Amino acid sequence: MERGGLRKIIRSRHFEGLLYGSVLLLVITVCGTLGYHYLGRPVATWIDSFYMTFITIATIGYGETVDLSHHPMGRLFTVFIATVGIATMSYLFSKLVALLIDADLNADLRKKRMDKQIAALKGHYIVCGMGRVGSNVASELVKTRRTFVVIENDRPALDAWLEHHPGSLYLHEDAADDSALQRAGLAHAAGVFAVTGDDSHNLMVALSVKLLNPKARVVVRLHDIRNANKAKRAGADEIVSPDFTGGMRIASAMVRPHVVNFMDQMLHTDDGLRVEEVIVPAGFVDTPLAARIPKSKDYLLMATHAQGRWIFNPADDHLLQAGAALVFMAGPDGRAHLEKLLGAS
Repeated sequence: MERGGLRKIIRSRHFEGLLYGSVLLLVITVCGTLGYHYLGRPVATWIDSFYMTFITIATIGYGETVDLSHHPMGRLFTVFIATVGIATMSYLFSKLVALLIDADLNADLRKKRMDKQIAALKGHYIVCGMGRVGSNVASELVKTRRTFVVIENDRPALDAWLEHHPGSLYLHEDAADDSALQRAGLAHAAGVFAVTGDDSHNLMVALSVKLLNPKARVVVRLHDIRNANKAKRAGADEIVSPDFTGGMRIASAMVRPHVVNFMDQMLHTDDGLRVEEVIVPAGFVDTPLAARIPKSKDYLLMATHAQGRWIFNPADDHLLQAGAALVFMAGPDGRAHLEKLLGAS
């Protein structure tokens, strides 16, 4: 059972009733054992007294293990123990059944609700693999408020993510399986991250994605950079090798420490500040930059890229055209503001 599901069961009102009922049953058992030991003295042992209590509550009724023939009040005591004990046992049984049914129904309802949410997504991302790299990818998507679906076949890895992000959309399946990708909404997805710990598995994910939705962008993680050509042939749009990138990061920390420190600070700010990009949508009428994108504290335009040409710090009269990419620095709110100005949201 999922950790999140277990926590929900523990918090359930039925589980609370189960605890209260168990405590009450324990109190009745202790009281019954003490009472029968007193009534049957000096012959009745503690075992006899406990057994007498147990068969009374359980309605087994083998007979009076503790002789009550000379204790009329003792038989009234038995009536009391039986009435309260049987009622408590019935209550416990009903709570246990309700808890099990509630847990199964909730799990089924959650799954159906999640499937509906995923089916309604458009322009989202799919993260295949929730290891160390995949969890960092998903964390970045959370910080920048991008919608995504997780596909992970390893239950412990998936539970580790859900423990801190219980509201995530996910599938506990093999990411290379076509049906899993389709259920994750690949037909309407903007891109797929193939970031499992196995290069060959990532290549299979990339190939499956491109066969099902050639328009989806695929970023593939590779340990061995020598597999890059294979990944390209499999359909990868971008290839990232953590070992190669890590080496570049270490070198940069030595030769350009202030740049690295700036990037680190940007990634660790609470407002989700990032270097972002927005594509000018199709059908956009050519418009001077200043007329469509005014200066704002919400974003800082750094460059544009169109027809293979980069223009850094573009002038106010720079002509914006459909298909151009705008590179800017902003948080999630600033990105949304700029998308709204361009009609790209």
